[in-house]
Amino acid sequence: MASPAQDLGPVLDKDGVRLTVDDAIATVTLAAPEKRNAQSPAMWRALTETGRLLPGSVRVVVLRGEGRSFSAGLDRQMFTPEGIEGEPTFIDLARSSDGDLDAAIAAFQEAFTWWRRSDLVSIAAVQGHAIGAGFQLALACDLRVVSDDVQFAMRETSLGLVPDLTGTHPLVGLVGYARALEICATGRYVGAEEAVTTGLANLAVPAAQLDATVQDLATALLSAPRDALIETKALLQGAAERGYDEQRAAERAAQARRLRDLAGLGD
Repeated sequence: MASPAQDLGPVLDKDGVRLTVDDAIATVTLAAPEKRNAQSPAMWRALTETGRLLPGSVRVVVLRGEGRSFSAGLDRQMFTPEGIEGEPTFIDLARSSDGDLDAAIAAFQEAFTWWRRSDLVSIAAVQGHAIGAGFQLALACDLRVVSDDVQFAMRETSLGLVPDLTGTHPLVGLVGYARALEICATGRYVGAEEAVTTGLANLAVPAAQLDATVQDLATALLSAPRDALIETKALLQGAAERGYDEQRAAERAAQARRLRDLAGLGD
């Protein structure tokens, strides 16, 4: 059965990205299955725009990929001398000034940053291959539910590059420095069982159950009051950077805000 948002049509549908909204749940779909949802600068611009277009009613964002793969990584055409028409080639980027090169990569990264906004909880539903940029896009989300056929791999180092689409920070946070280094340096596949065991994924299910499981999780996340979830997420996001006493103080301040708000005394 189609959702109300689908009945009304997508909020955005271009460059391999489709955004639909059903009340408090938004779904972002990588919609280029013929390319295994390979990513390009145009797709990154569309993903960045998607974050800006989310209505204020949205509390949970689901990220999924059409077809057999979540995302097979960068569009292979980006590695050719001619690159993608209308986009700078890797050679063009390499020849640009330090400031221009930094700005170009920062613009690419914008597609990967908004998923961790404190007012949202994002869930990546990952099936099949999630390679390189695809792996990093899944890592950009707060939670990951994977199918039992998932294959994560970070191939950038094998290509002489580094993972630069915001993936290194969450990867180390989830699996630790040593395992993150080994995954990146070898470029090997990480399957569903290892992903769950190491904390890379929250849950693994048969592929046929992936969408329903993610929908159930999204619905469960809506059961908590929005402001309480926002405060909790902010506390947990900052915990690794704070000392123990700093975290205790942050908890006290957050709870004071919640108590006053519940008592009708908030700002």
